[in-house]
Amino acid sequence: MAKKSVIARNEKRKALVDKYAARREELKKAGDYEALGKLPRNSSPTRVRNRCVLTGRGRGVYEKFGLCRQMFRKLALEGKLPGVRKASW
Repeated sequence: MAKKSVIARNEKRKALVDKYAARREELKKAGDYEALGKLPRNSSPTRVRNRCVLTGRGRGVYEKFGLCRQMFRKLALEGKLPGVRKASW
């Protein structure tokens, strides 16, 4: 389980990205890179980390499900993920 402060920091970044998305887009179209550099650093979409919705883990996260690999495997084996089953060939 990730620290709650790390999860909260990432949520704060997501909110800033949403807040400044339109302004960032219009500055890019205008080519005003000086003003773009003055926007808050955390308003850049590249600073947002994909995290597991259950544990907050930042690595090994399947974007389609929003789960880390351990939780994905656990829920899949329990049959709680629709359309997912263990491969056998």
